[in-house]
Amino acid sequence: MRFVHRIVGLLLLLVVPCIADAQSRSSARAVDWAAMQDEAVDVLRQYLRIDSSNPPGNELATARFLQAFLKKEGIEAVILDTVELGTGRANLYARLKGNGSKRAIALVQHMDVVPVTPAYWTVPAFSGELKDGFVYGRGALDMKGQGVAHLMALVALKRSGVPLTRDIVFVANADEELNSTGGIVFVEKHADLLRDVEYLFTEGGANVYRNGKLEYFSVGVAEKRTMWQRLVVKGTPSHGSRPTRANPVPRLVAALDRIAKYETPLHVTPGVEKFFRDISRNYPAPQRAWLADVKTALTRPSAREWILRDVYWNAILRNTISLTGLAGSNKTNVIPAEASAEIDVRLLPDQDPADMLATLKRIVADTAVHFETLLGPKPPFESPANTDLFRAVERAAREREPGVFVTSSMMTGATDRPSYRKLGIIAYGLDPFRVEAADEQRGVHGNDERLSVENVGFGVRFLYDILRYAQ
Repeated sequence: MRFVHRIVGLLLLLVVPCIADAQSRSSARAVDWAAMQDEAVDVLRQYLRIDSSNPPGNELATARFLQAFLKKEGIEAVILDTVELGTGRANLYARLKGNGSKRAIALVQHMDVVPVTPAYWTVPAFSGELKDGFVYGRGALDMKGQGVAHLMALVALKRSGVPLTRDIVFVANADEELNSTGGIVFVEKHADLLRDVEYLFTEGGANVYRNGKLEYFSVGVAEKRTMWQRLVVKGTPSHGSRPTRANPVPRLVAALDRIAKYETPLHVTPGVEKFFRDISRNYPAPQRAWLADVKTALTRPSAREWILRDVYWNAILRNTISLTGLAGSNKTNVIPAEASAEIDVRLLPDQDPADMLATLKRIVADTAVHFETLLGPKPPFESPANTDLFRAVERAAREREPGVFVTSSMMTGATDRPSYRKLGIIAYGLDPFRVEAADEQRGVHGNDERLSVENVGFGVRFLYDILRYAQ
């Protein structure tokens, strides 16, 4: 009899969640997804017309736009931190209430975008132009498009009446593209608004979509740490017609040459090892075996060469250094008093910034070259993948793209996630779209940034399903 009771108990464990899910579905109103896509496209076009180039940002205008839209939906949104962030800048906060039986999920976006050079665009960058099935505009991919997916998924949940066990928190931050002051200020000043948040979604995922085929979805669980440096050499100004050893330019060039020739050591973090193991199934032999055991593969010349040929894979397997800026004289016939250069250093999450700086100074081997930190590293973070929210992503992904798997990934750029992770929130990067790799590479911070109409609709529904399954 005790055995029978155990069997009945196990069956209940399996059946009750299914019943609960069925009840949740039956109590929710159906969403007209075609109409939702049209509405989301219209909202995105309006959002893109607000020039929030950073600097100066102008996020107050975008915050007011979002606040007004949410108000029409009966969701109160509060504009915050206008004094702390400065003229024309703001953060925004809203919350869709559930029954509170589980901890909340936050959707975090940034409202600022990088500047544009209009001459290189074929359409006005802040027109939100709809052309050939795409919405064009600065921020379409980074990250106003994702912000609209957050917004419309939130609205779809409210309109459909899906029973929520978790509150859905909506946050829009200023100044992510430069100094992350929006996220930093929000976390420091409003930790009380986030005290019940268990999970957070923002940018930082990477879905690989090539030639109309989705290879995999990925949830960003980690990111590299930014450590920008300026190298400065002082000299003696004089006329260019009389060369002198006090010219700082050759000394700086020699230092940069040593840095450019330096190859940082390879280092496989546990999360990156899992990523390669996951994606190995998409490759034929022998590449499949190489990726399944990437540590061993990197000791073999042919495998190593093939792996490091991919610029993303190379970047997640080592600390990276890019020489990006040079400054000397402003006139050809003048030897300057100072020459400087800027380098973009990115550290793996478990690497020590002090060790990296010491390495750079050792490579340069010239005390006349002075290092200044332009942007110091944020706190390291890596979020777990074995969570209810990660499993909700997997479930929604299977429904949208049967047979396509979900993996975890590391972002080589930077987001506001480390600021939120300090509060103990499990922070993920999620890209809800299927953007062609070529568009992704060209459009993010590039020219003619665009997002397809189909992707707008896909992203809203995908995120809606994830949030529903996470209840």
